[in-house]
Amino acid sequence: MPETIHVWLIEDHKTYGERLARALNRVEGFACTQRFTACEDAFAALTTESAPQVLLLDVGLPGMNGIDGIARLRQLAPQTAIVILTVFEEDDKIFRAICAGAAGYLLKTSSTEDIAAAIRSAAAGGSPINPTIARRVLEMFSKANTASQNDYGLTPREMDILKLLVSGSTIKDAAAQLGIGYYTADEYIRSVYVKLQVRSRGSAIAKAVKEGLV
Repeated sequence: MPETIHVWLIEDHKTYGERLARALNRVEGFACTQRFTACEDAFAALTTESAPQVLLLDVGLPGMNGIDGIARLRQLAPQTAIVILTVFEEDDKIFRAICAGAAGYLLKTSSTEDIAAAIRSAAAGGSPINPTIARRVLEMFSKANTASQNDYGLTPREMDILKLLVSGSTIKDAAAQLGIGYYTADEYIRSVYVKLQVRSRGSAIAKAVKEGLV
């Protein structure tokens, strides 16, 4: 039996939060074990409880907003994948969330099935982003940066890996698509991190998009 994916939800809209938590708990292999209405409550819980694999985070919250809360959440739970779940589609909010270290960005209009699929992807190391949002982010930054002045010495294969990271692929998916072994793909990804001078998937994606590398 596959391991249960533990999910926390930070959402201040009572009806939506309760409905989503119930829906996720009905999905096989999922357990939405905590629901908070503010970042500060989740901070307190993380000092005494085991962190979940995935945390769904709203942006518009009372007290500290979701985007500002990402840094503290990542400090308290570095292994937790944070997925933004919001009604906001503003380019600035999307990019700030990705730069802060969010693993993905979804809209609340997404179906339970799509949210569940995104949680599975994030838990496996992917970067789930609503396709419409992904296109807008890429278009926005490709226009702002028509051509990168620095390719960081990335090889064609490393560029292929980077493009797959930006598209949300896991290491396993990237390896399969490129026809290489898992550990070979992992080595390429580590090389990309070194050349881009970043330490995480989210930072690599943010830098690639911001500087028009992909």
